[in-house]
Amino acid sequence: MNLFRHRPAGLPSLALLLLAVGCSSADGDTSAAVPSPSASVTKLCRNLDEALPSTVDDLGRGDPSPASALTAGWGNPAIILRCGVERPEKMSDENADGVEVDGVGWLLEERDGGAFRFTTTLRRAYVEVTIPKDHAEDGMAPLVDLAPSVKKAIPEGIAD
Repeated sequence: MNLFRHRPAGLPSLALLLLAVGCSSADGDTSAAVPSPSASVTKLCRNLDEALPSTVDDLGRGDPSPASALTAGWGNPAIILRCGVERPEKMSDENADGVEVDGVGWLLEERDGGAFRFTTTLRRAYVEVTIPKDHAEDGMAPLVDLAPSVKKAIPEGIAD
């Protein structure tokens, strides 16, 4: 069953990302809501936190507040990762956009202000990555950097 259509992560997708970029403002402190997953998903997310790279798209790690093993960030404005999020409603839309990057499937959602949110598909935990407008021109580079960690820590399957 195909939950969303796939677009290759090549130039056409990058061109779509660039065309969709809008305007937004960025201010200092970064915060992120900490998910509240089940105990089994929390364990997977803690494993992911240990496997995450120190840099993503050449941006150093600087985690958001409040501090949690379920959230991570890189750069300013920050690329934010949240592990153990709820299944996005958009994932049920057969017309939703998705990409596969280095063996990890992602639901693609454009956010207000030119940001993009990607959520893993067909993994035992949902991992969400929000890429702010300021880093959207890099296309899929953050997902390329995160894919090995996701594959290592979050097994394929359906999330709890």
